Amino acid sequence: MTQTPPRPQPEPRSTYRHFSSITSRWSDNDAYGHINNVVYYSYFDSVVNRYLIEADVLDVALSPVIGLVVETHCNYFSPLSFPQTVEAGLRVAHLGTSSVRYEIGLFAAGQPLAAACGHFFHVYVDRGTRRPTALPARLHQTLQGLL
Repeated sequence: MTQTPPRPQPEPRSTYRHFSSITSRWSDNDAYGHINNVVYYSYFDSVVNRYLIEADVLDVALSPVIGLVVETHCNYFSPLSFPQTVEAGLRVAHLGTSSVRYEIGLFAAGQPLAAACGHFFHVYVDRGTRRPTALPARLHQTLQGLL
């Protein structure tokens, strides 16, 4: 008999290493009055790339090495809706030679537990060939601070 895995639980703020605020938009809400599930992935992408750009380890137009998403996942615990400010927590759970697993928690402003938790798994590739390549040293060093 197969055992049911434990149900995921919302995580506290203390499990994340970096935070960014995201201003929700009117268009983020769906017909049910909360932020649509697909928008959460946009938030994930925004917090990861904003962190990399602000740390000066990603130039979206010129970096010779870029991260491609190969896996995503999200668990939803409580609704978020416009006009809430969303606070996105970020950490790194895996830092390999050419891959990174970014984990993100989305929080309603000031709330202790995440409304949603998820991850993006990026494989870093040469921009031209799209073949996996080692993380540049500065990127690797920057991401170590999120482990």
